[in-house]
Formats: sequence, structure tokens, C-alpha cells
Amino acid sequence: MKNGKVVLVGTGFVGMSMAYSMLNRGGINELILIDIDKDKTIGEEMDLSHGLPFAPQKMIIKAGEYSDCKDAEIVVITAGVAQKPHQSRLELAETNANIIRQITKDIVASGFEGIFIVASNPVDLMTYVVFKESGFPKNKVIGSGTVLDTARLRFLIADYLKVSSKNVHAYIMGEHGDSSFVPWNHTYIGCKRLIDILKDNEYPMEDLEKIHKGVINAAYEIIDKKKATYYGIGMSLNRIVRAILDDENAILTVSTYLENGEYGENDVYIGIPAIINKNGVRELIKLEMTTEEQEKLDNSCKLLKEMRENIS
Repeated sequence: MKNGKVVLVGTGFVGMSMAYSMLNRGGINELILIDIDKDKTIGEEMDLSHGLPFAPQKMIIKAGEYSDCKDAEIVVITAGVAQKPHQSRLELAETNANIIRQITKDIVASGFEGIFIVASNPVDLMTYVVFKESGFPKNKVIGSGTVLDTARLRFLIADYLKVSSKNVHAYIMGEHGDSSFVPWNHTYIGCKRLIDILKDNEYPMEDLEKIHKGVINAAYEIIDKKKATYYGIGMSLNRIVRAILDDENAILTVSTYLENGEYGENDVYIGIPAIINKNGVRELIKLEMTTEEQEKLDNSCKLLKEMRENIS
């Protein structure tokens, strides 16, 4: 069912940032927009379509309904409420879980058999909700996970060392949140370990923690300054979509399901490096972890499971 058709559920800032990046980059044939706000969806369809004369390829863009999901290759879910000031992540999770369950039911009812990509927050929990509600195999339900966090990490490392971010091979793992961590032993600049570069150039090792804190604080700082983050995640979602449509076998830190003791964990969606192709998650990549890193991953999973128990 390769037709280059993508459905976007949720036409807020995040969803439309993804849609706009798709319009500019190309690579899909049809983009369907779905949102509870019908007028806004029609307005977004019109606005995007007016850019088609300058787009790299022909594309069908239209405001649609859940029935349009039936023959789509991918459905991307960005719908849900944003976290309000002083609202806990648990409260946000409870509200969005109910929304995501109903959206998933409507998508599955259409006859959809493609791949889900979930970006609604808290993303690891919402991906688990879609997985359970849909009954789809685990490889076909993917969360945006720590793909954006990883992009932020690579940007900050590149800025620190004054090298191209495309030559930074680094990954954020764990929850898309404050309990994430960096496996520094697996961080490379080109073909050389970042840790060795720091040692050779007598950079302070404490700077690694400062870089990670910069990743953690990035979203808070952006939200403080402009109320929301959306361009980075929009680009990240586009990247995942392209990896699937182009059957890339690309390595991305998506939120994926651990069920057979991978990394010592079971029954949890969390950000792990995985190979992504036309079938969704082809396989997980198993990294050797230090004791400290394993403890951080275990803690991340524990936090997610505790929160999940309160919304199920």
C-alpha cells in the first residue's frame, strides 16, 4: 500500500509545522488534515495549498475526515491539549489519554492498516495508549520519543566544538522529559569518540553535563520566550515520516515498545535507538550501558509506569 498518503490528526502548531516542512521538502503525494475545529482545518488546507506553486512537487492537500485514514500509509497524531501553567504532567496525561483513545478508535474504525506516529504529550505514555487501543503490532506504533531531544543534543555539541551537526552522532535516550540521559560512550564526532576529543583538547568533562542540561532546559526556555515549541518537533516528525516512506533503515531514537527484557525492561514505550523503515520499527539497537546509564533508563521507565498506572 505504497501511495505516499499521510494523515495528520491535530492542526495545532506542532502538526502544521510538520505539514509546512513537508510542503517545502516534498516526498509525499497526499496530505489529509483532520481536527475537531473544522473551520481551522479548512483554513490550513487553503493556506498550505496556496504555496503549492512554489513547492518541489505536486501534492494533494485537503481537510478530511477519519474515513480518509483507510488507505493512508501513515497517520500522525499531534492532537491533544497543551500543558497549562502549574498543571502536572499526570493531569495532562489523564486529559490527553481520553482524547487519544477516542482518536485511535476512530482511525482504526476507518480500516487503517498503516503506521501510527504519535507526538501528543506526554508522548511515551500516549504512544502506549495508541498501542493498546489500536491492537496494532508494536512495530507499527511509534512515538516521536527523543528524536527532537537528540537533534537538540547534536546542535549543542556541534556549537560547542564548532563542527557540523551532521557529523555529530549522539543520542538522547529514555523518557521525552527530565529523566532522559545521554550514553556518552556512544557519542562520536565523525569517527572519534567525543570523550576522547575532550581529553585530547583538555576540555572540562563537566561540560558534558552542561550540554545535557541545555537539552533538558531548551523546551522550558523556548516556552518561556514564545509560549510553545513547534518547529523542531515538526521537522523531527517529518524526518520519521520520510524514513518510513523512503524505506531508509534510518537510526532514530523513537519511542518504541520494550517487551522481551530489552535493556532489562518490559511493557513500556520509551526512547531507544531503532532502525526505521517501511515496516515501522525494524529492530532495536542494543547499546552497552554503564551501570549509571542503566540506572537512569530504569528510573525513566519506572516514572512512566507509575504515571501510566494513574491514567489507565
